[in-house]
Amino acid sequence: MPDTATLPAADPLAADASLPDNAVEIEHLEKTYRAAGKSAPLHALSDVSLTIPRGCVFGLLGPNGAGKSTMINIMAGLVTKTGGTVRIWGNDIDKATRQARASIGVVPQELNIDPFFTPYEMLELQAGLYGVPPRERRTREILGILGLADKAEAYTRTLSGGMRRRLMVAKAMVHNPPVLVLDEPTAGVDIELRQQLWGRVRELNRLGTTILLTTHYLEEAEELCDTIAIINRGKVIACDPTETLVRRLDNKELQLVVARPLAEVPAPLAAFEPELAAPDRLVFRYRTSASPVGRILAAAQEAGLEIVDLRTVETDLEDIFLQLTRGAHDDEH
Repeated sequence: MPDTATLPAADPLAADASLPDNAVEIEHLEKTYRAAGKSAPLHALSDVSLTIPRGCVFGLLGPNGAGKSTMINIMAGLVTKTGGTVRIWGNDIDKATRQARASIGVVPQELNIDPFFTPYEMLELQAGLYGVPPRERRTREILGILGLADKAEAYTRTLSGGMRRRLMVAKAMVHNPPVLVLDEPTAGVDIELRQQLWGRVRELNRLGTTILLTTHYLEEAEELCDTIAIINRGKVIACDPTETLVRRLDNKELQLVVARPLAEVPAPLAAFEPELAAPDRLVFRYRTSASPVGRILAAAQEAGLEIVDLRTVETDLEDIFLQLTRGAHDDEH
């Protein structure tokens, strides 16, 4: 990470008692798209309420068509909501529209970069569009924080894919918004560049920026986010601190590899209903709170099994995501 000065939205703001406790407050948000032709009206968002605390990294997950982009576009002023309220940095998007829009920067999925501009020129132009006076611009500082200082005068067409993604983040930061929305920031980026971008996101957050991250990479959300909300079919179906969400499924798996092939599950182990996944492998699925591992191992010893390897598998965010979205779909039918 390069040595740079801090953004004006950094630590000094964190100590300012006049700042809002919550970066974003969404209450009973609704969006219905009118019917087109023979199609029925589309309820993109239904009674969505979310609170994003100041200074956190907040993850918003959901399948395609869940309503994530609609919500972001409402926050950014690109889509008109049907009902409910949205406040960004304490500013109601209807009553204090200009202040609300000045408080948010959005990094879209699509790369929107002029190949004939340099990164420095692009950020200066973007700052001008936002009405940032030249004396207040921090173009080189922002480029430094995103690891692009040495590319400031290079044509953007010569930048790598990862650098272009970071340049998009820099563009969204020129007006110094305290809230930054990253919409699928690592889509199409390889794992090494993804890790680099994660580092930049952590740095921005460390400097005081509240991050709202939408992603299809569940490990990305689990790695970066303090809190995660899951949205499906326009409704919030879960919103918890990441660790709490991962603990919501009280499930665990124990795999035993034995020395001799088995034709069937030995009788002492039958009560645990294991799966004979391979002739030499038994898989036990159980509730963590039941803690049956000691009993399973005792039963394996009683059965005369020689265990050559064992491992446990914890629930991860993907398991929770699949269960919750599948459950919401089943409830509608």
